[in-house]
This record gives sequence, C-alpha cells and structure tokens, in this order.
Amino acid sequence: MVKMGMIIGDRYEIIEKIGTGGMSDVYKARDQKLSRNVAIKVLKQEFSENENFVSKFRTEAQAAAGLMHPNIVNVYDVGEENGIYYIVMELVEGITLKKYIEKKARLTYKEALSIAIGVCLGIEAAHNNHIIHRDIKPQNIIISKDGKVKVTDFGIAKAATSNTITSNVMGSVHYTSPEQARGGYSDEKSDIYSLGITMFEMLTGRVPFNGETTVAIAIKHIQEEMPSPREYVAEIPLAVEAIVMKCCEKAPDRRYASAHELIEDLKQALMTPDEDFVIRNDPDMEAGTRSMTDDEMEQIRGRSQARYHEPEPSQNTESMRLASEAAEEDYYGDEVPSSEEEDYDYDPKMERITTILAILAGVVIVIIILILAFKLLGGRNGKDPAKPDGEGGSPVVEEESPSVIDDSAEEVTYVPMPSVVGQKEEDARNALLALGILPNVEYETSDTVEAGIVIRAAAEEGTQVKAGSAVTLVVSSGAEGVEMPGVVGQTYEQAEVLLKYKGFTVTRAESYSDEVAPGLVISQTPEAGSMAASGCNVTLTVSIGPEVVKPKVPNVVGLDEPSGIARLVEAGLSVGSVDYVNHDTIPEGIIISQSVAEGDYVEPGTAVNLQVSLGPVKISYMYDADISAPTHEEAPDYVSGTVVTVTLTGDDGVVIFTRSISSFPEHATYYGLSCAGGVLTFSYDVTTEGSSQVNEQGETVYIPGETLTRNFSRVVTFTPE
Repeated sequence: MVKMGMIIGDRYEIIEKIGTGGMSDVYKARDQKLSRNVAIKVLKQEFSENENFVSKFRTEAQAAAGLMHPNIVNVYDVGEENGIYYIVMELVEGITLKKYIEKKARLTYKEALSIAIGVCLGIEAAHNNHIIHRDIKPQNIIISKDGKVKVTDFGIAKAATSNTITSNVMGSVHYTSPEQARGGYSDEKSDIYSLGITMFEMLTGRVPFNGETTVAIAIKHIQEEMPSPREYVAEIPLAVEAIVMKCCEKAPDRRYASAHELIEDLKQALMTPDEDFVIRNDPDMEAGTRSMTDDEMEQIRGRSQARYHEPEPSQNTESMRLASEAAEEDYYGDEVPSSEEEDYDYDPKMERITTILAILAGVVIVIIILILAFKLLGGRNGKDPAKPDGEGGSPVVEEESPSVIDDSAEEVTYVPMPSVVGQKEEDARNALLALGILPNVEYETSDTVEAGIVIRAAAEEGTQVKAGSAVTLVVSSGAEGVEMPGVVGQTYEQAEVLLKYKGFTVTRAESYSDEVAPGLVISQTPEAGSMAASGCNVTLTVSIGPEVVKPKVPNVVGLDEPSGIARLVEAGLSVGSVDYVNHDTIPEGIIISQSVAEGDYVEPGTAVNLQVSLGPVKISYMYDADISAPTHEEAPDYVSGTVVTVTLTGDDGVVIFTRSISSFPEHATYYGLSCAGGVLTFSYDVTTEGSSQVNEQGETVYIPGETLTRNFSRVVTFTPE
C-alpha cells in the first residue's frame, strides 16, 4: 500500500495523492536523484494480483515510454516493487481541458483551433509510433499554467499491428467512435472522431449526444445524425464547422485519413476561417448509382456476350452463373444486358488503349536490349564479362559500371582503379577509400584463396572509376566461411555482442530514420545469410531517429493574443509565460514583444514568452459626497419636501445613478468610475396657483394651476481612488 512519505524505487518520495482512475491512483512525488517533482501512476491494490490487469498496465507503460513529444505527457520510468506496479511521468501543473471549458462556458474558435492543433500534434506522434490512444476526451487533455497543451493517460492505448484490433468500449461514451461503440475494429481514425467531439464541446460548451444511460448515448453515436455546432453557436466559421463534421463522420473512411491531414486543415482554418476548403470524403460514390456512358454499356455487353458464349457449364457452374446474373440484376436494375438482345460490338476506345500500351511495351523492351548490349560490349573494354581475370565466376558489377566513362558529365572526377586482388580485405578497403571509391564487399567460399583475401573486383586494375561510385570486392570466406547472422531490428548493443561472439569485428555507422526507432540497427553489411570470412568486419547502420528540422520563429508582435499563440503553435513552438503590461499607444490584447527573435531557428517545442498590452494605465475615481437641496438661486420655486429626481452622469456619458430624493442632504458613494467628473441633474415638478376670471357672460370662472417640470444641473468633480 502506498503511503505518504514512503520511497519507491529507492528514489521517488511520495508527497500526496493528486488523482485516481479506474485502474490506478496518481501521486505527486519527489525524484531525489534529479531533484524534481514527478507524477507516479500506481496500479490499484485490488488489481495488482490480477495477471490480466498487470499485463495491461505493463503494456500501457511500454507504449507510453516510446512517446517523447512536447504535446504528450512524457514517461520517465517504470517499475515494480513489492507488488506495487508504477509508472513515473512528467508532472504537469495546470487544469484539464474539461475544467477549462466549464470555466469559460465555451471557447472562441481561434482558441479551440489552437488547442486542437496541439492535441493533434501529440496524437500524430503517437500514430507515427503505431499507438492509438482510444480515449481522447477533454479530461485527458491538460492545459498547463504556461499555456502548453498536453495529451495524457494512454491507459487503454495499444500498439497497433497489421492484424485486426478489436476492443471493448473503454473510453468515455460521450466521445467514443461508432466503431468503438460497436466493439469492433478501431484505428487512428477513432482518435480523430473523438477529437472532433472534443472540438464540438470546445466550440459549443456541450457534447453532441447525451442520454440517461451509456448504452443510449452509444446508440446515438452509431445511429443518429451528427448535429452541426453552428446549430448552437451561429457565429462559428464555415471552415471550422466543416472540419468538425468531417472528423465526426460515422464511416471511418469519410474522416480525415491521418492526423497530419487534419493539422493542415486546422492551420488553414486559422488563416481563412470562412473559406470552403475542407474536402469531404465520399467513398460510397465509387459504388453508388450513377449514369453510365455508352462506352461503359458496350463493355458490359461485351463481357456478358463473352460469358454466354463459353462452353456449356456444369450444373455447379451454371448455378454460379445464375447467381452472378441475379447479382447483376440487383445492381443495375431490372434491365440486365442480355446476349440475345444485341451481338458483341467492337470497342474502338479499348482498341486504342490496347494499341498504345503495346507500343509502349515495345519501346521499353528495345531500350532494355540496347542497355544490355551496351554493357556487354563496352562495359569491359571488349572483354567477355563471363570470363574475368582471377578465380572462376564473374565479379558483381554495379548498376553503373565504373569502367564506363560518361564523357557528357561535367565536373566529374575519375581515378584509376588500384590493384586489390590478393590483398587483405582491410587493406583493399583502405586503398579504395583513399581514392574516393566506396568499397562494397561480398564474400564467397574458396578452396584455394585464404579467408579474408580479395578474389576479384568489379573494376579491373587501371580502369577509370568515377570518384564517389561504388565498386564491389569479392572476398574469400575460406573453404567453408561463416554464415552471417541477421541483426537488423536489434539494438546496436545486442547486435554487437552477437557478432563478436561469432568472431566478427563491428563498425558502427549512424543514419536518420523516420521508421526505425533510435538505437536499432537499420541495415548490415555483409547481409544476413551470406558466407563471410571469420574475423571480417561487419558495418552496422544504426538509427538516430528522425532528422529534426528546427522550426523558424515567426513574428507575432502586433497580433492579438489568440492569433499570436496560433501562429507559434503552427510553427511547432509552444507559448511560455505571458505577461500583461500597460502601454500608452498599443491597444489592449495586442502582443508587444516576444522572447525569441523572429527568424531564429530553435528546437521543436521551444517556449516563447510573450508580453501583451493592457492598454493605457487606467485611473479609477470615486464620488463620495452629500447631495444638498436645491438653493434659491438654482430653483426659486422649489418647496422643501418636493420629490426631486437626481441623476449623476459621468463626463464619459455613462449614467452613474438616478435617485428620487425628498429629504436633503442625501449621501452618495460610488467607486471604480472611469472619468474625473460629471454632472448632477435635478428635476422636479411645480404647480402654479389657480386664478378666478370673469367670462363674457359675466360669470366668474376658476382656472386651476398648471404642473410644470423644472430642471437645473451642477458640475461635480470625482476623487482619484
């Protein structure tokens, strides 16, 4: 049982528990050897005695340990101690994308695209290593404090093989693909579907399918039409909508073919969000109902005619023919092309194609014959290549014979072939390398030539050989020789031990490789299975991984913050710290500076710190005063006790308050005002006295007074806070 303060693996001190999952608990720990904090995932005690769970936990560790990428939570170590199975991972301080969405309700399309690009880069790295995540969801995506996007929890990822992979629906059902929901085949496109659902949630703040049970939700993924995110947020751009809908197609073949293809569209959407550039895949159209051309109908009739004029079929064959006709009727409709309706017709189009192909084939054959004749007649200065000097058998000639001089080539250096027959293999190699000729060694058993001695060479002594070209040396492996073991695919250390045990010496060469993992042997010379002299040298070419192309830092100064972040992510970089400072002339939200200069070439994933403007320094004011009653000078007809409507309007035009006051003075306090002063406006009603008048008939008539509205104002000054 894991306890706080205990030390695992003689170096990891458990600090606190920070999370739990279905199979494991996650702890924060201190790596005492490297003095850094790490996260340790520990298999739960109830599963540690179950061989299936232990095997699955180890598989997770092996899969994740091979992934090293800025957008993936890195795995540092894996081990087992006293029944405790654990994985040591990078500790990422931040929040999950799920909590981030909940905090912001929904994200802007630019922010959603930027996060999606980061996630997709991590997924692409996993797919390139034949690893499928199978549980992409906002809960498994972390936004670190410095803005980096990282994919975590490869808890149900498996190494993909060429065999069909089946799995149960293990990921969260809201994000699972239809094929996972069915429990069927799932591949890289299942991750793309789940990422599409995650993008939908980022853009809308909700998932597209919901229900009371997991089964109900899974059925919706399989059967119901995917809703458009624009149904919930109308301002989502056209291209962004199209990307989400393509990711979430029911049929995997209709989705993006790869994470790389999706990344390209995400980047394009950042630049031109309203363009209709997303290509929707429609493989069903290849077998769908469509209008047929006359030529196609003629070909069908021809095939049908030829079939019906075959020899009389047996009963079984006849049954197959009838079944075939029934299938054709189902495909084409009721009118099946019949041999009795129309005779076979000549197809001029097909005839032209056949003629052209025949001509091309003839030209290729003539060229091959000319090349062979040239090599036979001129390749050895008139000598019969089947009877070379030296011991029986012809030497191996390279595709470009070094004895043939290309007079038309410019700036090509030729050197005379030195005498190497009878020399030791190492001496012959060095002699060729000194002249700029690349030795290619093959071994041959010989009863007469001592092991390790050159029997013959592909180029004769004195022949002019192009510098930089390869010449094959045939070296004796003795009367019997030693069969060369195959070590391609092994680690260099394993291969070296095996070859030295067999009596060979080993030379290491290195090369970049996109397919072979670093440290593994890409190729060997001599090849596996060949007979080689005991003690001869074996050259092993070892992978040093893909060639890393350093990204060029773009200029983001002057862009708004989301656009700048998107441009850095697009360039293969990450965002470091973001400082917000006031600036008198640069508007709020615009990037002022970047920590790495534009045009510099840096390591992939390098963090670029940004400084973003908060705009000019904002001074806030307060209004704290007693509002006194109208004076006689301001309102000669004001009567104490009359209700007065008082409105305070700032100099920026913002109404701060409106009050109805009948008893003065009244105190008012307001903070956080954006201007230095304002105007108090007073408004009250006054009723004039009535009067008596005599009308034309001599009657006295009373005329009531009028109600009039009086207004006046006072200028006030606010106090800085």
